[in-house]
Amino acid sequence: MSHEKLRTSRKWLFLSMGIYLVLFVVGLSFGASTLSIDRLIPVLFGQGTFKEEFILFSIRLPRILILTLAGAALAMAGAVLQSVTRNDLADPGIIGINSGAGVGITVFYLFAGSKIQHFNYVLPVIAFIGGLLTAICIYFFSFEKGKGIQPVKLVLIGVGFASALSGLMILMISSAERQDVAFISQWLAGSVWGTDWPFIVALFPWLMICIPIIYFKANVLNLLTLSEPTAIGLGVNINKERSILLVVAVALAAAAVSVTGRIGFIGLMGPHFAKRLVGPKHQSFLVITPFIGAILLVLADILAQIIFSSAAVPTGIVVAIIGAPYFLYLLRK
Repeated sequence: MSHEKLRTSRKWLFLSMGIYLVLFVVGLSFGASTLSIDRLIPVLFGQGTFKEEFILFSIRLPRILILTLAGAALAMAGAVLQSVTRNDLADPGIIGINSGAGVGITVFYLFAGSKIQHFNYVLPVIAFIGGLLTAICIYFFSFEKGKGIQPVKLVLIGVGFASALSGLMILMISSAERQDVAFISQWLAGSVWGTDWPFIVALFPWLMICIPIIYFKANVLNLLTLSEPTAIGLGVNINKERSILLVVAVALAAAAVSVTGRIGFIGLMGPHFAKRLVGPKHQSFLVITPFIGAILLVLADILAQIIFSSAAVPTGIVVAIIGAPYFLYLLRK
């Protein structure tokens, strides 16, 4: 990497970190109960009232951290999927992986019911199994021998799987109790339901394992974006590397949506914005991709609370309002 490109990458990295920190502080201050910015530091150091400490440590802080981890995970998952499939439209939500994870969560919820809060460590595993089975099916149907994965076919099959699996979730809860229907409906809308500290502890290890693997495989990802004959000629074991990276991407996406609900487009927008800022080389844009993912999801949550404060609009709906036009723009290109 040239000195100029390195300086540009560092500039955007520090800028994205700064924007995230601003949104982090703003997110701690906005909500149904007021907690002014000038009171944050005193409350953090134990100089607040019981109400202020409860709002900050039991409601706002865990929610912001969950949004941060989920946004980073979804953005990194999208970056990997776009490179592995050589399709700029690939996103865990668009191609059905999130819906596959949702089916797993739905089946588990119908058995666990209201006790699902006690299975915070199990939920990412259940979502991972559902997401991985879906990804294998999509991969199988979009693969052509001698040609590899067909990008357009992958999106079409993924959209079909996403619709079918969403319908399956609705079918499964059609005869369920009212509270069960409410939970699954909130999950489908991306309501960010798992905002307690145990869910942070459950989600954090998935990022700590998967994201370093992605960084380690950055050069392999560069080669996978080339044509298959070229990648093979450069010594890449395509099937092995694709399998590893696909599992990592599914693990990140499934772990994220297991606690946030079905949130799409973060995995689409995050990598694209990062590439526009620092270029398409994975060693460059993967560094800022998690921050951009976190920025997008935290910003969407803040907008949901400020603009739609009286309507209680789920964060996933706000993300869709932002992301759908961008998806159409990319599709047109």
